[in-house]
Amino acid sequence: MPAKDIFHNAIISALIKDGWQITDDPLFIKASTRISLYIDIGGERAIGAEKDGKKIAVEIKSFLGMSPLAEFHTALGQFLNYVLALKINHPERVLYLAITEDIYRDFFSDSFIQLSVSTYQVKLIIFNPS
Repeated sequence: MPAKDIFHNAIISALIKDGWQITDDPLFIKASTRISLYIDIGGERAIGAEKDGKKIAVEIKSFLGMSPLAEFHTALGQFLNYVLALKINHPERVLYLAITEDIYRDFFSDSFIQLSVSTYQVKLIIFNPS
């Protein structure tokens, strides 16, 4: 099982405060007979009187390495593979990439990164780690 990101508990806390019920920590996905994946968090939102609940999966990235671009390449590759795996096994779940406000402001505001996020339909959760 993979190690938890440094911001894992902050995201769990934020999701719970926003009304999400954590259903999987981590969310295990069997993509094929040889490939198994772990997405950091699976959650389900309680939506009052509505019949069906909205389900999400959240991959948390700290971007604490030397190269934000290299970390973005890794995060984007994981995101795209996780989207495909969810499509096969959990098509009701929507995948989000969780990043800090600082990374969003300092790196994700770049026009090329914005184009990548838009082109590959990366849904973001932007959070304050404290």
